[in-house]
Amino acid sequence: MTGFAQVRKNVTAGELVLSVKTVNHRGLDMHLHLPAEMDAFETALRKTIKGRVVRGHLQLNVAWNRANGSAADSSLNRPLLEAYLAAFEQARSEFQLKGEPDLNVAFRIAGMFRAEAAPELNEEFEAPLVAALEEALDELNRFREREGSEIAAEILERCRTITQAAGRMEEIRAGALPAFQKRLHERLSELLRGVSLEPQRLAQEAALLADRSDISEELIRLKTHANELEQLIRGGGEVGKKLDFLLQEMNREANTVLSKTGGLGDLGLTITERALAAKSEIDKIREQSLNLE
Repeated sequence: MTGFAQVRKNVTAGELVLSVKTVNHRGLDMHLHLPAEMDAFETALRKTIKGRVVRGHLQLNVAWNRANGSAADSSLNRPLLEAYLAAFEQARSEFQLKGEPDLNVAFRIAGMFRAEAAPELNEEFEAPLVAALEEALDELNRFREREGSEIAAEILERCRTITQAAGRMEEIRAGALPAFQKRLHERLSELLRGVSLEPQRLAQEAALLADRSDISEELIRLKTHANELEQLIRGGGEVGKKLDFLLQEMNREANTVLSKTGGLGDLGLTITERALAAKSEIDKIREQSLNLE
């Protein structure tokens, strides 16, 4: 599920700026970008993220502005400047040159300014850093919840479409036996060319054909899974992995229906159309489920 949040926090050492961004992912994939001096706190930050986010490709960026306005102080390299001035005087004297030393040139010499290492952050810095991250994650999850509500509404609508398709297939299947008897009689009549058929034998063959194409159990399970999926969505919480399982089962039932209704003429074609429509809705729900935790 996509989301973004940014938090600014003033702490004793300066200002913290945390930004968190997530995009869809089957699991939790964390990428932390921290200043080098905060490497010691990475484990605590990862633990905090795991406590609030279950799925998604998550990227955390932390910027830190020290209270004095810089990450590290710099000082003039006096020995190097003195060496530069002495060399300048020596060259001017030996070669009888005119001119004065140029500080702009001197300051561009590599190493003229030495960066002093910033003081290391102690363990007391961890608490405000984690607190800032928790605030950012809470804001991120509010963003994700809004998106999740919209996705849930769409999934529920697709569940209703699947249930309606299964109900329509049941209605069609309920009148299947007479249709099977008629179709079987027509085909046998063509083959036997006028030879009379025993009604009892015809009924038995039609019953066998109907039994081999019986999809009542598959339709019951399909509707049951659709109802479970609806209840799961309405219940909220972590639903992503449970949805994966239910959708696999629903897809299996739809495929079985398709395999049993092939070759049944117009009746089977009508059921096949409904089963394909249900299968399409299942695939669309599967795509949307990747956005949910």
